[in-house]
Amino acid sequence: MTGERLSKAAVADRALRIADEEGLEAVTIRRLAKELGVTPMALYWHFKNKDELLLGVVDHVLSGVRADPAAGDPWQKRLRTVFETVVDVMRAHPSLPDLLHSVDKQQTESFTRATNDTLALLTDAGFTIDEGYWVATYLLNAAIGLVAGQPDCPASVPAEQVEEWRRQKRIQLESLPADRYPKMVELAASYRTELDLDHYYAFSVDLVIAGVEAMAAAKRSS
Repeated sequence: MTGERLSKAAVADRALRIADEEGLEAVTIRRLAKELGVTPMALYWHFKNKDELLLGVVDHVLSGVRADPAAGDPWQKRLRTVFETVVDVMRAHPSLPDLLHSVDKQQTESFTRATNDTLALLTDAGFTIDEGYWVATYLLNAAIGLVAGQPDCPASVPAEQVEEWRRQKRIQLESLPADRYPKMVELAASYRTELDLDHYYAFSVDLVIAGVEAMAAAKRSS
């Protein structure tokens, strides 16, 4: 397979898979070339070095985050769609937060386009350009936080150990002094069953977007 035939997207997709499964440090040009069955020089056709490769991965993974400012839906609905898409991408790719912190993401077309479209929605909502950027930054960090702080068993725990993890967590909470921490003891019961992740994420998206909508409404009324 030559560099011309090996698409940029295919390289970025394989790099993303390695990062998700083994961490960002496992992504190297040599490792990618071996997995794709090509020489390292074939990859340099698309990416001159690892920094360019990581930028390409970010651009690839965020390519589906879009908000058409000309669409007919109200800004609230379009903003929710953007935020839900970012959360879904974060859930699918656990390496993405590290990727976003390791490169200048504003050098990528996908991130710049998504930010620009989001700013257009937020200025439609009545925020200034500075305020819109603060909100957009908060939304990105909120998506990272929702996934990183997901309740129930961490994704790093092997499947065969999940039930034991929940049991230990339940015992830990039940062992707290009930007179001092009654609600924490009550929370222990939630670890008896698997978390409804769809409910968690739907609730969390509602919470975050409701805050933005409330601030926008307060600005309009003032």
